[in-house]
Amino acid sequence: MGPMTERALIVTTHGGPEVLEVQERRRPRPGQGEVAVAVEAVGVNFIDVYLREGRYPSPTPFVLGTEGAGTVTAVGEGVDTGVEVGDRVGWAMVDGAAATTATVPATRLVPVPDAVSAEQAAAVLLQGMTAHYLVNDTFPVSAGDWTLVHAAAGGVGQLLTQLIVAKGAHVVATAGSSSKCEIAQSLGAEVTIDYSEVDDLASAVREATGGRGVDVAYDGVGAATFDASLASLRPRGMLVLYGAASGPVPPFDLQRLNSGGSLFVTRPSLAHYVATREELLERGNAVLDAVADGSLKVDIGGRWPLEEAQDAYGTLESRASTGKLLLIP
Repeated sequence: MGPMTERALIVTTHGGPEVLEVQERRRPRPGQGEVAVAVEAVGVNFIDVYLREGRYPSPTPFVLGTEGAGTVTAVGEGVDTGVEVGDRVGWAMVDGAAATTATVPATRLVPVPDAVSAEQAAAVLLQGMTAHYLVNDTFPVSAGDWTLVHAAAGGVGQLLTQLIVAKGAHVVATAGSSSKCEIAQSLGAEVTIDYSEVDDLASAVREATGGRGVDVAYDGVGAATFDASLASLRPRGMLVLYGAASGPVPPFDLQRLNSGGSLFVTRPSLAHYVATREELLERGNAVLDAVADGSLKVDIGGRWPLEEAQDAYGTLESRASTGKLLLIP
């Protein structure tokens, strides 16, 4: 490879992990309003899987990866955010991260503090900002609230649990094995439920809350847990459906919200909660500062070179992993 060529992880056509291929390409130059970043770490996320499979439409071929961190190597024309060559930065929700060099709109960058590594930043930004908006804005959690967190040992689940506990609220955590339940417990979950062990998940959640039900259910699992989440809520409680790891929730009868106790359901997405630069920085800084001061722990569950990306995504999709998986270009 010459100095002007580099590697990128390409989705050659829609399909399973086998469609991923590392290819050489010319080093990209930053366009108007963009910077080039030498990528040190890339987050491995379910959104990448949806894009690769074509569930979220994206014309192939394209460079995979929507989250990364590294060091600025070049600044394009018309950048007025004060970013300079040598700055350490991270980003999420921008395509093309899984490469030696990524070009990123300057307005989508979050500065990475000295005390936070590029690996930590790439591991926490997307899921950390997701957890941040879920507990501060979608349903503002207050001290004493009872919350339900599904897949609490997963990437978002671990961060959600920590942020909720820091607010003085109670977490009822679900996970798929006793070892995953132990992870949730170690992060402060008051009650853990192994959903491979219970017949009626909603009854177990209600029992944990003394029969009252939870104020909010955070559900990133989708089809497999949706009914139990609804049935776990107190009257006027809220179901926050923020993902569909087990598949999308089929259409349902809105009258169920009435009979369940005037319930709320929302289907939020991070993009709408970091739509302005101000909001992006507020969330990104809050998350990275919490990592820097040690109040938010990031669990990195594995690292792979780009050439082994098929294995990384296979691990993610098999639900075998805990914590956050990374690609290291």
